Amino acid sequence: MATILVRYCEIGLKSTPVRRRFESQLRENILSMFARDHLEALMTFGDARFFIETDDPEKCLTSLKRVFGVASASIVVPCTSDLEDICRTAAEYSRGRISEGQTFAVRARREGTHTYTSQMVGREAGSAIFLENKHLGISVNLNKPDKTFYIEIRNNRGYIFDEYVQCPGGLPMGTQGRVLAKIEGDRSILSAWLMMKRGCRVWVDSNDDTLSLYDPALRILDSLDEDNPINKDILGHVTGMSIEHYDPLQFIGRTPVFTPTIGMTDEEVCEMLSNIRSSTF
Repeated sequence: MATILVRYCEIGLKSTPVRRRFESQLRENILSMFARDHLEALMTFGDARFFIETDDPEKCLTSLKRVFGVASASIVVPCTSDLEDICRTAAEYSRGRISEGQTFAVRARREGTHTYTSQMVGREAGSAIFLENKHLGISVNLNKPDKTFYIEIRNNRGYIFDEYVQCPGGLPMGTQGRVLAKIEGDRSILSAWLMMKRGCRVWVDSNDDTLSLYDPALRILDSLDEDNPINKDILGHVTGMSIEHYDPLQFIGRTPVFTPTIGMTDEEVCEMLSNIRSSTF
């Protein structure tokens, strides 16, 4: 089975009780996305990272790219935090991943107490990789390498990988309450998506393929009337609006109205939606 290391970003800035609640919600959201995508995986948590064991890592990465709160993910090869084991694992990992004549670099980071520094890890692992592949005529280039190997050490475990897969980031959906969104075109779709990224559950008045990609349980209502009992306790309404059509008088006396795209041009909206639909961040 392959191992995927999953990182979050903003959650780590929260107080301990809030962070634990957000981590729990993020775990639930990841499992919900996997279930919708018919993926089987074993997920554990430790040292501010989620670890996923799966037989289909590429499909899992595709799913993780649609989970708010996940900053990035990497397919990794685990090892111990022993420096010799790290170097041996890095050398084995590099086989077939660097081509003849290429330059390379090793970027190491660590969390915890160890007898070595991150610079030492980079130097020693880089030497091991060089010796393993010196017949290819490779060389070290720390500024603009053709190939970069990453080593992340967290307490008594190490992880070797060569790619960060960018994910949407933000806050786990469901941690910031509920808003209502009327879907009337690209700008309103993007506005709803941006509120999802800030941790809100968005209820909509019509189905949308883009939003349902990111929310396996997207709720569609017949009416978004705030007087409807089912819509009680909402934070507010989400609307897609440009600055040219903004009229503050229309919002007097209503629940809060969120307009995330008000400062964006139509071209910026289209470009961002295109990236969102292809999960390119």
